[in-house]
Amino acid sequence: MSSRDDKQNAEEGILTGRRGFLGKSAALGLAGVSMGLVACKDNGANAAKPAAGAAPAAKGGGAHSIEVPPGQLDEYYSFISAGHAGEARIIGMPSGRTLKRIPVFNTDCMVGWGITNESRAILGTKADGSLKYTTGDTHHVHGSYKDGTYDGRWLFINDKLHGRLARIRMDIMECDKITDIPNIQGFHGLFPDKRDPVDEKINYTTRVFCGAEFHIPFGNDGKDVNDPTKWGTLFTCVNAETMEVKWQCRVDGNMDLVATTYDGKFAASNQYNTENGYDLAGMMSAERDACAFFHIERIEKAVKEGKFTTIGTSKVPVVDGRAASNPDPKSALVCYVPVAKNPHGVNASPDGKYFVCSGKLSPTATVIQLDLVAKWFNGELKEPRDAVVAEPEVGLGPLHTAFDGRGNAYTSLFLDSQCVKWNVDAAIAQYKGDKNVKVVLEKMDVHYQPGHIYSSMGETKEADGKLLNSGNKFSKDRFLPVGPLHVETEQLIDISGDKLRLLADHTAYSEPHDGIIVRRDIVKTVQVQNMDDFPNAVKPETAGITRQGNKVHVRLMSQAPSYSMPEIKVKKGDEVTITLTNHDKVEDLTHGCAIPTYNINFIVNPQATKSVTFKADHAGVFWMYCTHFCHALHLEMRSRFIVEA
Repeated sequence: MSSRDDKQNAEEGILTGRRGFLGKSAALGLAGVSMGLVACKDNGANAAKPAAGAAPAAKGGGAHSIEVPPGQLDEYYSFISAGHAGEARIIGMPSGRTLKRIPVFNTDCMVGWGITNESRAILGTKADGSLKYTTGDTHHVHGSYKDGTYDGRWLFINDKLHGRLARIRMDIMECDKITDIPNIQGFHGLFPDKRDPVDEKINYTTRVFCGAEFHIPFGNDGKDVNDPTKWGTLFTCVNAETMEVKWQCRVDGNMDLVATTYDGKFAASNQYNTENGYDLAGMMSAERDACAFFHIERIEKAVKEGKFTTIGTSKVPVVDGRAASNPDPKSALVCYVPVAKNPHGVNASPDGKYFVCSGKLSPTATVIQLDLVAKWFNGELKEPRDAVVAEPEVGLGPLHTAFDGRGNAYTSLFLDSQCVKWNVDAAIAQYKGDKNVKVVLEKMDVHYQPGHIYSSMGETKEADGKLLNSGNKFSKDRFLPVGPLHVETEQLIDISGDKLRLLADHTAYSEPHDGIIVRRDIVKTVQVQNMDDFPNAVKPETAGITRQGNKVHVRLMSQAPSYSMPEIKVKKGDEVTITLTNHDKVEDLTHGCAIPTYNINFIVNPQATKSVTFKADHAGVFWMYCTHFCHALHLEMRSRFIVEA
């Protein structure tokens, strides 16, 4: 089918969407539309047809193009972190189009995150009702699994700044849970498990593992602040369903990133400062650092048997995983595999055989064979270092590694400003003594100083070897200058052929870190929500204003182009709660609600319900209006909010 045919079909099918609704309702609205108007929906011959497939392959030398013609859809979703912006972002791949920004740890006045009662309950508040935090630092985002691949249910994302783990529902792309992790600081890496470590029948994500980076006094209540020998850090397990902290494990060193095995048996974190030093000299005294492997079944058995302590007021069980407390491999909770000094990143190969740690200060990548780690835990391997099966020199400043499912690895080289392609089997052969094998296959310049690197479906057993994203920390001269702070560069690379091929430079507002690239067929979103899923949904029989003392509850409905009450009256000093339900049933027909000088601004999606609570502390007439374009009479969609003195 030609792109012209696709375009014609798209235009014919657009009537059911927002544009069609607006076109239909404009005439009706001009004749006088009220809350009685039923949303227009066409299910007949003019119903919207799904957009055509992904952009066609580029001709000559590569399998992909970044061109996605009008009316066609991207082949992949990319879910990325946003660093100290505190949010998550969704990018269409290969086009690089921004599809959505998901507020998580930040506030957002467009959607009302941090303003609505529902979002404030998730973010957490202080005793006085103010938000506990208004800042965050997201680094890593990972999806939930089933059968070794993404199941499209959840995304998990960290807050390094305040030690929080958030969960995002992928059906609506909104954060639904945030958990404060006790006893830690610098929560950097996270990864969900891929199946249960004990019950092999459970082949989906049940736990999320979280690595903390900074040593702090346990309890951190002002005691031992001048005695770093009493400081430490913990590895944390969170229940993926309830988002409650299950247990913590004390470790040597500072944890960076986290990876999990496909059989669910182990989680691992690359570590620097295994010396447990508290200044640079102390942190650099050892020849090597480590990748710490956590034996999940043993840890949970120890917790079940009561072999744990607690810290301060926290009731979370804490087990001791330090090397000195685990001398016998057959009972050890943690295995410390020595790797190059100051490693940065640990990544699992799609075949489930290896973890790769990047050297950062060493020009090497360390390949660890997982069945050998299991042998160490069984007492069948003499030293943890014997689990290392390759350590190729890949370039200067290696940080993170991605995979293509064909046996090749791709590592970002921060100092060299390159992406290097190398073969895992060849590296293993070289480590065994083969001097003729070619390990490094190709290097490509990227612009500039790459950090994270990730491939399409690369952290699943379905790695497809099509696209690779290099997240570069500096853009310098790649884009128009916009003042002292430049955008960052996300470079998309075609890895489907024998040679690497740079497809595009995409801009990234500061400061994304890691991400994942997910096939679009995995993601199943809800376009119109179910009103009955909201216990506080406002319906005609419950709409209106109720008062209990100085507490006023305004139960309001919206349906383009009007709110159900043209006028709302309260008294100065009242505590006002407005609950708003959007009664439109048309996809993308979102309504807004804003009240001047009262710091109220939020949106409500079709059939959804949101609420806000505030004090009516100054008198006057304030026009409550719809902020989100919804109708030909959008400007007329407003109500008088009157505060009587």
